[in-house]
Amino acid sequence: MTRLLLAIITTATLISAAHSATLSGKVAAAGDSVVYVDAIPGKTFPAPSTHVTMDQTGLAFRPHVLVVQQGATVDFLNSDSVSHNVFWTAMGGNKKLGHNLGTWPQGQTRSFKFDTPGVIPVLCNVHPEMSAFIVVSPTPHFVQTDSTGNYKIENIPDGSYTVTAWHEGLKPASKKVTVSGDAHADFALSK
Repeated sequence: MTRLLLAIITTATLISAAHSATLSGKVAAAGDSVVYVDAIPGKTFPAPSTHVTMDQTGLAFRPHVLVVQQGATVDFLNSDSVSHNVFWTAMGGNKKLGHNLGTWPQGQTRSFKFDTPGVIPVLCNVHPEMSAFIVVSPTPHFVQTDSTGNYKIENIPDGSYTVTAWHEGLKPASKKVTVSGDAHADFALSK
Protein backbone atom coordinates (compact mmCIF):
# COMPACT_ATOMS: atom_id res chain seq x y z
CA MET A 1 0.00 0.00 0.00
CA THR A 2 2.84 2.41 0.84
CA ARG A 3 4.48 1.85 -2.58
CA LEU A 4 1.20 2.54 -4.36
CA LEU A 5 0.70 5.78 -2.39
CA LEU A 6 4.30 6.84 -3.12
CA ALA A 7 3.79 6.10 -6.85
CA ILE A 8 0.58 8.17 -6.92
CA ILE A 9 2.23 11.12 -5.16
CA THR A 10 5.27 10.96 -7.47
CA THR A 11 3.06 10.82 -10.59
CA ALA A 12 0.92 13.74 -9.38
CA THR A 13 4.05 15.79 -8.67
CA LEU A 14 5.48 15.08 -12.13
CA ILE A 15 2.20 15.94 -13.86
CA SER A 16 1.91 19.15 -11.85
CA ALA A 17 5.49 20.14 -12.69
CA ALA A 18 4.89 19.41 -16.38
CA HIS A 19 2.02 21.92 -16.51
CA SER A 20 3.67 24.88 -14.86
CA ALA A 21 6.19 27.28 -16.27
CA THR A 22 8.79 29.82 -15.24
CA LEU A 23 8.87 33.32 -16.67
CA SER A 24 12.04 35.35 -16.29
CA GLY A 25 13.57 38.43 -17.81
CA LYS A 26 14.73 41.95 -17.09
CA VAL A 27 13.01 45.29 -16.56
CA ALA A 28 15.10 48.20 -17.86
CA ALA A 29 14.59 50.42 -14.79
CA ALA A 30 16.46 50.76 -11.51
CA GLY A 31 15.25 48.45 -8.66
CA ASP A 32 11.78 48.30 -7.08
CA SER A 33 10.06 47.29 -10.31
CA VAL A 34 7.14 44.86 -10.16
CA VAL A 35 6.19 42.22 -12.73
CA TYR A 36 2.89 40.34 -12.57
CA VAL A 37 0.65 38.09 -14.64
CA ASP A 38 -2.74 39.70 -15.28
CA ALA A 39 -5.98 37.77 -14.82
CA ILE A 40 -5.96 34.14 -15.96
CA PRO A 41 -9.21 33.44 -17.84
CA GLY A 42 -11.46 30.96 -16.04
CA LYS A 43 -9.31 30.91 -12.92
CA THR A 44 -9.93 32.60 -9.58
CA PHE A 45 -7.56 32.70 -6.64
CA PRO A 46 -8.45 32.66 -2.96
CA ALA A 47 -7.43 35.72 -0.97
CA PRO A 48 -4.24 35.22 1.03
CA SER A 49 -4.95 34.42 4.67
CA THR A 50 -1.70 35.92 5.96
CA HIS A 51 -1.58 39.69 6.44
CA VAL A 52 1.31 41.75 5.06
CA THR A 53 2.76 44.71 6.98
CA MET A 54 3.72 48.15 5.75
CA ASP A 55 5.54 49.90 8.60
CA GLN A 56 5.88 53.62 9.27
CA THR A 57 9.32 54.03 10.77
CA GLY A 58 11.98 56.74 10.54
CA LEU A 59 9.31 58.99 8.97
CA ALA A 60 9.10 56.66 5.95
CA PHE A 61 6.86 53.85 4.75
CA ARG A 62 8.73 50.53 4.70
CA PRO A 63 8.83 48.93 2.27
CA HIS A 64 8.56 51.82 -0.20
CA VAL A 65 7.00 49.45 -2.76
CA LEU A 66 4.83 46.57 -1.60
CA VAL A 67 3.27 44.05 -3.98
CA VAL A 68 0.36 41.89 -2.83
CA GLN A 69 -2.22 39.59 -4.37
CA GLN A 70 -5.75 40.87 -4.85
CA GLY A 71 -7.75 40.22 -1.68
CA ALA A 72 -4.72 40.60 0.62
CA THR A 73 -4.98 42.52 3.87
CA VAL A 74 -2.22 45.01 4.62
CA ASP A 75 -1.54 46.01 8.23
CA PHE A 76 -0.24 49.58 8.51
CA LEU A 77 1.93 49.73 11.65
CA ASN A 78 3.15 52.96 13.23
CA SER A 79 6.58 52.29 14.76
CA ASP A 80 7.50 55.98 15.09
CA SER A 81 7.13 58.03 18.30
CA VAL A 82 4.87 60.50 16.42
CA SER A 83 1.36 60.01 15.05
CA HIS A 84 0.96 59.00 11.42
CA ASN A 85 -1.86 58.89 8.91
CA VAL A 86 -2.42 56.61 5.91
CA PHE A 87 -4.50 57.60 2.91
CA TRP A 88 -4.69 57.21 -0.86
CA THR A 89 -6.57 59.32 -3.38
CA ALA A 90 -7.18 56.53 -5.90
CA MET A 91 -6.90 52.79 -6.30
CA GLY A 92 -5.81 51.55 -9.71
CA GLY A 93 -6.56 55.03 -11.10
CA ASN A 94 -10.15 55.01 -9.78
CA LYS A 95 -10.60 58.15 -7.65
CA LYS A 96 -13.88 56.80 -6.24
CA LEU A 97 -11.79 54.21 -4.36
CA GLY A 98 -9.72 56.76 -2.44
CA HIS A 99 -9.62 56.05 1.29
CA ASN A 100 -8.33 57.55 4.55
CA LEU A 101 -7.52 55.19 7.44
CA GLY A 102 -7.15 58.07 9.90
CA THR A 103 -4.31 59.00 12.24
CA TRP A 104 -2.92 56.85 15.06
CA PRO A 105 -0.05 56.81 17.56
CA GLN A 106 3.04 54.64 17.94
CA GLY A 107 2.49 50.91 18.34
CA GLN A 108 -0.96 50.84 16.78
CA THR A 109 -2.01 49.21 13.51
CA ARG A 110 -4.81 49.84 11.02
CA SER A 111 -5.69 47.21 8.43
CA PHE A 112 -7.21 47.35 4.96
CA LYS A 113 -8.19 44.58 2.51
CA PHE A 114 -7.21 45.40 -1.09
CA ASP A 115 -9.86 43.85 -3.36
CA THR A 116 -9.17 45.96 -6.46
CA PRO A 117 -6.08 45.32 -8.62
CA GLY A 118 -3.86 48.22 -9.61
CA VAL A 119 -1.34 50.67 -8.19
CA ILE A 120 -2.13 52.59 -5.01
CA PRO A 121 -0.02 55.63 -4.07
CA VAL A 122 0.08 55.70 -0.25
CA LEU A 123 0.56 58.99 1.62
CA CYS A 124 0.61 60.46 5.16
CA ASN A 125 -1.17 63.79 5.60
CA VAL A 126 0.76 64.47 8.84
CA HIS A 127 4.12 64.14 7.03
CA PRO A 128 3.70 65.06 3.34
CA GLU A 129 7.25 63.90 2.52
CA MET A 130 6.18 60.30 3.22
CA SER A 131 5.02 58.23 0.26
CA ALA A 132 4.90 54.61 -0.85
CA PHE A 133 3.17 52.37 -3.39
CA ILE A 134 1.13 49.21 -3.08
CA VAL A 135 0.79 47.18 -6.28
CA VAL A 136 -2.18 44.81 -6.15
CA SER A 137 -1.74 41.90 -8.57
CA PRO A 138 -4.87 40.09 -9.83
CA THR A 139 -3.01 36.76 -9.56
CA PRO A 140 -0.51 35.18 -7.15
CA HIS A 141 2.02 35.22 -10.01
CA PHE A 142 4.07 38.35 -9.25
CA VAL A 143 7.52 39.39 -8.12
CA GLN A 144 9.66 42.44 -7.41
CA THR A 145 12.82 42.68 -9.46
CA ASP A 146 16.26 42.54 -7.94
CA SER A 147 18.45 45.66 -7.83
CA THR A 148 19.57 45.12 -11.45
CA GLY A 149 16.04 44.63 -12.83
CA ASN A 150 16.08 40.83 -13.15
CA TYR A 151 12.98 38.85 -12.23
CA LYS A 152 11.72 35.27 -12.13
CA ILE A 153 8.13 34.10 -11.60
CA GLU A 154 7.76 30.36 -11.04
CA ASN A 155 4.84 27.92 -11.16
CA ILE A 156 2.75 29.78 -13.73
CA PRO A 157 0.23 27.48 -15.46
CA ASP A 158 1.14 26.88 -19.11
CA GLY A 159 -0.71 29.31 -21.38
CA SER A 160 -0.77 32.75 -22.97
CA TYR A 161 -1.15 35.74 -20.68
CA THR A 162 -0.74 39.47 -20.47
CA VAL A 163 2.25 40.27 -18.26
CA THR A 164 2.72 43.77 -16.85
CA ALA A 165 5.81 45.56 -15.54
CA TRP A 166 5.52 48.64 -13.31
CA HIS A 167 8.03 51.07 -11.82
CA GLU A 168 7.48 54.29 -9.88
CA GLY A 169 7.51 57.37 -12.12
CA LEU A 170 7.48 55.37 -15.36
CA LYS A 171 4.66 54.21 -17.63
CA PRO A 172 3.76 50.56 -17.03
CA ALA A 173 4.26 48.20 -19.96
CA SER A 174 2.22 45.10 -20.80
CA LYS A 175 2.82 42.38 -23.35
CA LYS A 176 1.36 39.05 -24.36
CA VAL A 177 3.58 36.18 -23.31
CA THR A 178 3.17 32.46 -23.93
CA VAL A 179 4.64 30.41 -21.12
CA SER A 180 5.45 26.73 -21.30
CA GLY A 181 8.50 25.39 -19.54
CA ASP A 182 10.94 28.30 -19.37
CA ALA A 183 9.81 31.55 -20.99
CA HIS A 184 11.52 34.92 -21.24
CA ALA A 185 10.18 38.48 -21.47
CA ASP A 186 12.09 41.75 -21.10
CA PHE A 187 10.49 45.14 -20.50
CA ALA A 188 11.72 48.64 -21.34
CA LEU A 189 9.86 51.25 -19.30
CA SER A 190 9.92 54.95 -20.11
CA LYS A 191 8.39 58.23 -18.89
